[in-house]
Amino acid sequence: MLQIRVGVQLASLRLPLKQGLLTAARMGAEAVELDGRSEVKADELSRTGVRQVRKMLEDLNLRVSAVTYRTRRGYQVQDDLERRVAATEQALKMAYELGTNVVVNHIGRVPEKGTPAWTIMVEALTDIGRYGQRVGATLAAETGTESGEELAALIAALPPASLGVDLNPASLIINGHSPPEAAKALAQHVLHVHATDGTRDLAHGRGIEVQLGRGLAEFPELLGLLEEQHYRGFITIERRQSENAVSEIADAVKYLKSL
Repeated sequence: MLQIRVGVQLASLRLPLKQGLLTAARMGAEAVELDGRSEVKADELSRTGVRQVRKMLEDLNLRVSAVTYRTRRGYQVQDDLERRVAATEQALKMAYELGTNVVVNHIGRVPEKGTPAWTIMVEALTDIGRYGQRVGATLAAETGTESGEELAALIAALPPASLGVDLNPASLIINGHSPPEAAKALAQHVLHVHATDGTRDLAHGRGIEVQLGRGLAEFPELLGLLEEQHYRGFITIERRQSENAVSEIADAVKYLKSL
């Protein structure tokens, strides 16, 4: 059976760091996802800072499920790419020091194979993957903008273990993709899961995020697909579009544990 290890994305709680950690622990979470650009800044966090954050986590019996590090552009865009790659590598090093081996980012829309943009992305991710293997952490591409098959084709073009996957069901649904189909294509590469849900808003012709368990994500089926690949990572609750985020996240913790 899949062991469900529940995390909470601190940014979704919209609370200061210490208060967010305490709230997550009280909810029964086992881990938290930290933002590497705002909550723990990869370019500023000193060794002392790392020790302080780890002490706060240990006091509350929490771990880090992942570090999120959003770059302003994807890795298929040549402009300022060298700086984005260096910043991502810095985030990988910090993540390992904080006790996780996963850094989550939107890598950018996967280009058509054989195009200049494809070559740029493959080379950048190869460099990042090589660095990550040295420091003990891996970049996980958040699903959503492309199908699972398209992302799997990119991973296959990279050296082994260069890039992992962050499975985000709501993002897939919003972009018109099937979470179960993506999970089937990507399950062996999944390093982290975002517990999100979504549905199609037929009136407006677009997808919207909804409370976990009330959309089209079919989480029991997704967890079954991950269990087939012996997934042992965290399942981290994210809830951005809500006026009652703390209450809904607490309910989501209970929902996941009931599975």
